[in-house]
Amino acid sequence: MTFNSLEFLIFYPIVALLYFVLPRRAVWPMLLVASYYFYMCYQAELVVLIAGTTLISWLASHAIKRTERKAVKKLWLTLALVVCFGVLFFYKYFNFLSGTVTGLINLCGGQVSRFELDLLLPVGISFYTFQTLSYVIDVYRGDVLPERNFFFYALFVSFFPQLVAGPIERPGNLMPQLRERHPWSNENAVKGAKHMIVGFFKKICVADLIAVYVNSVYNNVESASALGVIIATALFAVQIYCDFSGYTDIAIGCARVMGIRLMKNFDHPYMATGIKEFWARWHISLSGWFKDYLYIPLGGNRRGKARAMLNVFIVFLVSGLWHGANWTFVLWGAIHGLYQVVGTLTRRPRDIFWERVGLGKDSGLLRWLRRVGTFVLVSFAWIFFRANSIEDAFAVIGKLFGGWNIGISDTLSALGLTLVPILTVIFSMGLLIMIDKMLHYDDTPDSSGVLVRRGAFIYFAWAIILGWLLLLSGGMLSTFIYFQF
Repeated sequence: MTFNSLEFLIFYPIVALLYFVLPRRAVWPMLLVASYYFYMCYQAELVVLIAGTTLISWLASHAIKRTERKAVKKLWLTLALVVCFGVLFFYKYFNFLSGTVTGLINLCGGQVSRFELDLLLPVGISFYTFQTLSYVIDVYRGDVLPERNFFFYALFVSFFPQLVAGPIERPGNLMPQLRERHPWSNENAVKGAKHMIVGFFKKICVADLIAVYVNSVYNNVESASALGVIIATALFAVQIYCDFSGYTDIAIGCARVMGIRLMKNFDHPYMATGIKEFWARWHISLSGWFKDYLYIPLGGNRRGKARAMLNVFIVFLVSGLWHGANWTFVLWGAIHGLYQVVGTLTRRPRDIFWERVGLGKDSGLLRWLRRVGTFVLVSFAWIFFRANSIEDAFAVIGKLFGGWNIGISDTLSALGLTLVPILTVIFSMGLLIMIDKMLHYDDTPDSSGVLVRRGAFIYFAWAIILGWLLLLSGGMLSTFIYFQF
């Protein structure tokens, strides 16, 4: 069951209705059952993994709390880390590591056959693993108290709106809200519905539609042209933003209708004026997780500039590996790590250069130049994220230097971008910018503004329905990209 499935359109209203009509004591058990049912609709047989990691982290947290001996606390924390990361490693990275090792042996002259297991990657395993680990670490640090009720803690780990693709919630934010009873609120319902409409529009009317043109290049690299690569890469930057932030918007909207506020996960990342700012706006919950549980424990910036840059690079390498068991993701993370290091080393010379050409820090032109530069750098890194293999990634880059022999009209035709699709893409992106801004309007506008926005959201809802039907009729309805992580 995905958010953009017909099953979810039946499932969610039933859950929301039960949330408001059931007695208070029955609400969170109902949410737990609904969340496990939601997950089992993907992979019923792998529900034992999320239940097992939930149990281990819960037991470890209580063992940590019961003892005063620091060594014993560390032992239980280590046990939870080993078990949870062990499950994640086995299902997500075993075949990757096996292939890498056998490849190196054969490269050095050995004769080893590649050994792989027929493993089914559990949906959302990276997300719920990080959520359980943040809970155990916070208990170890004394930031939160261990939850007495195992089943209530299981709800925190499995809460269905954010279960399979985030945002990665912290226990201090989500658990108190799950414990409270939130009565029906028109404000919550309206704001939640708006978030859901925005999310569905991003996914169905933008991401899924332009995915066709992206795939036409990245799934057939040999016949692509340089211009086709540039267009497809820029479109993929839009696709992955709309796909992932669309999921987040739907998750936030589903929870908000029930009075539960999930954390913000995106903040107009392509408006960033630098790579560091981009990561403060993109997948905010993951960036915060790595900062609190990896960057700072590594020493942060407390051990000098060189060590701080090394720590940043390590974080991005791990972040790349977190996204997928493939060298394309590792290189994607390494590129962003290098961006950060180079940005730190060249910050002062760049500031001096811009001052000498008459563009101070407050210059509007400089801000836009930096936004364009940041988008270009991020889009270049997306090549490795989207490519099907390392070979394809470098083939795509090679096209940028030797694939200019095909004209604009032939390139657009090869992409399938005739007049109508071009206008559709432009129109969809224009609506995306407008609807994204509408979501952040003042909550108490004048009455005319309310009518305009209500009417606009009705039109957006019809656009979603039309886009959904078109995708269903063409068999192009897809799952969310981040489900594989």
